[in-house]
Amino acid sequence: MSKVVDFLNEIKTYYLATVEEGEARIRPIGATVEFNGKVYLGTNNQKEMFKQITKNPSIAVSGYNGDKWIIITGKAVVDSSADAKKAMLDANPLLKNMYSVEDGIFEVFYIDDMKATLYSFTDVPVELEN
Repeated sequence: MSKVVDFLNEIKTYYLATVEEGEARIRPIGATVEFNGKVYLGTNNQKEMFKQITKNPSIAVSGYNGDKWIIITGKAVVDSSADAKKAMLDANPLLKNMYSVEDGIFEVFYIDDMKATLYSFTDVPVELEN
C-alpha cells in the first residue's frame, strides 16, 4: 500500500486546503484509499470543498502524528466511477452510514501531480512515492 495512504490512515485526521476566490480554505478530513495506484479522498458534492476543487483543483493536505508530519500538494481530479467510490467506501466503512455508490452526492477524487514530503524535527525531509 502507498506510504502516503499508510501515514494518513495512521494519523486518522488530517487537513485539506483548497482555494476559493484567491483565499485558502481548510478543513479536517479523515478518509483515504489507494485505488489504481493513486491517493483518493472523498466528499459530498453539496459541500463547499467539492465546489472549490471543481473550480480550482489546486489542493494541499497536511497532517501530524506527534513526531512527523506530511505535506501533500497536487491537483484534485474527480473520479465518478462506481469502482472508485466502492473502493473508498470499502476502505472506510464509517462512510457507509452517510453515503452509497449511487446516492448522487458521494464523490471521490485523486491527487494528480502529487508531491508528498514527510518531515520531522530530527530527520531530513523524505519525498514519498505514491
